[in-house]
Amino acid sequence: MQTQTENQAETQWVAALDAEARGLVAAVDAQPDASRLLDGTLDQAGYIHYLIQTYHYARWSTPILAEAGHRLKRLGQHPELAELLIQKGEEERGHERWLLADLKNLGCPATQVEAAARSPAVDAYTGWNFFTSRAGVPASVLGTAYVLEYLSQTRAGVWAERLRAVAAIPNIHKSVTFLRNHGALDGDHVAEMARILGRLTDPEEQAAILFSARVARIVYPCIFREGGASSHPLAR
Repeated sequence: MQTQTENQAETQWVAALDAEARGLVAAVDAQPDASRLLDGTLDQAGYIHYLIQTYHYARWSTPILAEAGHRLKRLGQHPELAELLIQKGEEERGHERWLLADLKNLGCPATQVEAAARSPAVDAYTGWNFFTSRAGVPASVLGTAYVLEYLSQTRAGVWAERLRAVAAIPNIHKSVTFLRNHGALDGDHVAEMARILGRLTDPEEQAAILFSARVARIVYPCIFREGGASSHPLAR
């Protein structure tokens, strides 16, 4: 049985991760384009920009999570966390196709998506998470996953509903598949991760996971257009 002290340590550790997740939501809401997403008034160029940048990081979610899980297995560490990472990699498989379908319905073909420039935020996000999965503390990837899925739980479904309700973007009712599906799926994922991560007692690993959560909190909001300026991503 857990002692009271152990229960308190578990609660404090998960509470710190929740604080990072709430911080990400607040930071995203402060972005002009994300604010327009929240009230449904984002213009087509801004929405396309957001979906393209999301595509350029979401396409790597499965390999990043899978590599982290298999590396934990090779190291003989945390079999439950290893399985969680591998499972999450499979859950993310193919989600980039939702983005390509949404973008196609907005008149943006896959060739244009592939040619679009990645924002520095996307490069920072993918670079950091590939580093942690391949050479850093592999469990760190769960810090990123936790805060992004918390964001999806609290915002993705709302964004989809309000974009459709306002209908300021042509064909928007066929272009919110990614948001709608993530909003529906990620609530259970957050609860599952909180349950498993609560059992993690190593202070160094906790610190690494929290650090990755903070990286996501700082970097992710910058995938939106800077200042909400009306522009399309530039081709590479």
